[in-house]
Amino acid sequence: MGYTSWGPIDLVSASHSQMSKRYGFIYVDRDDNGEGSLTRTRKKSFGWYAEVIKTRGLSLKK
Repeated sequence: MGYTSWGPIDLVSASHSQMSKRYGFIYVDRDDNGEGSLTRTRKKSFGWYAEVIKTRGLSLKK
């Protein structure tokens, strides 16, 4: 079994050109109008993915 993330940081949705659709595990403070501080913050999924890597996927069996 394998897992590959789409991208580590939030990115603009290619199909809708929106920042409001968030895909990364690092939140980027920016909205659909291009406004925001660009501050990056770890999401819960960041810790989850770090644990998956650290345990070589064994944490997925819990």
